[in-house]
Amino acid sequence: MTDRQLLGVGMVGHAFMGAAHSQAWRTVGRVFDLPMRPSMAVLCGRRASNTTAAADKLGWAAVETDWKELIRRDDVHLIDICTPGDSHSEIAIAALEAGKHVLCEKPLANSVAAATAMTEAAQRARQRGVRSMVGFNYRRVPALSLARRMVADGRIGTVRHVRAQYLQDFIADPQLPMMWRLDRDRAGSGALGDVGAHIVDLTQFVTGERIAGVSGLTATFVPERPLDDGSGQYAPVTVDDAAIFLARLTGGGIATFEATRFATGRKNAMRLEINGSAGSIAFDFESMNELHFHDHTESPDTGGFRRILATEPSHPYVEAWWPPGHGLGYEHTFTHEMRDLVDAIATGTDPAPSFADGLAVQQVLDAVERSAADRSCWTEVSPS
Repeated sequence: MTDRQLLGVGMVGHAFMGAAHSQAWRTVGRVFDLPMRPSMAVLCGRRASNTTAAADKLGWAAVETDWKELIRRDDVHLIDICTPGDSHSEIAIAALEAGKHVLCEKPLANSVAAATAMTEAAQRARQRGVRSMVGFNYRRVPALSLARRMVADGRIGTVRHVRAQYLQDFIADPQLPMMWRLDRDRAGSGALGDVGAHIVDLTQFVTGERIAGVSGLTATFVPERPLDDGSGQYAPVTVDDAAIFLARLTGGGIATFEATRFATGRKNAMRLEINGSAGSIAFDFESMNELHFHDHTESPDTGGFRRILATEPSHPYVEAWWPPGHGLGYEHTFTHEMRDLVDAIATGTDPAPSFADGLAVQQVLDAVERSAADRSCWTEVSPS
């Protein structure tokens, strides 16, 4: 183990995504045979006491309170960005220019302009052997990676229809206090960017096509929230609570998307169904080890959807884990993400999804917002 090159990781942020990424960095080298040895070198947060406590809990060796100092450290080779979207661009560009590899949580940025600047910085850094990736972790669900392989192999034929949903209810209570996810300056958008970005990326990933145009509708059901300081004062909610949009794919297929954090009773219901000329696939994250497949070339006497339990060693990522039938969970998607990133850095190849892929998602989100604001029937997605 000691003869492998060390990959020192410095992570910015230690809340929900920081904890998920930390779990993955702790695990990945103990599950997969990696060409480099990841080291959880430094955790960075704004307040020293909170960051020190998080580092002790999550397994980081050292602490910084200034991300600029983190980037300057010689023992840090990769910057993992787990902060709100308003800081992604500044941190990522500085890290890339300093020669550090970058993993940035989704969505890539809060605007097309910021995402474009990040993508251009990534392209420049790539010429110096510096790699970057955006963290759309659901690509690493074995069942969804299998779905991508099946579509690419022609198992469902030409894509005709896509139905994508991401349904949560965590802000349905109107008395839930104001948070950064409800502030446009920090989050960029609401349900659209928070959960809608995932189903946009998954649609483009699984189908292998881009979204060419959209017609969107957004809504904010609770226009203000109480401040979380006991003052009794309220602050305006400046993002969408829900978004619905129609889309057309570059291959001619049509799609419907729904993203909401007000679907009472739904905790993390991310669903994707794709109907093609020769068959269909269907997935629901709340049964994440299952993929449903219909082969339309079969006789109607024996046709219909059948369940594939995506836990076989031949399925993506599963060979490193448990015997067939022993399911994986949410945290494994991040472990798979880190595996792919470390492999790409070690071999000098381009990891996916790239910053360019993240920009493509941001362009779709931007088109949806413009369509909803203008109440226009159709809005073209700006080309990459």
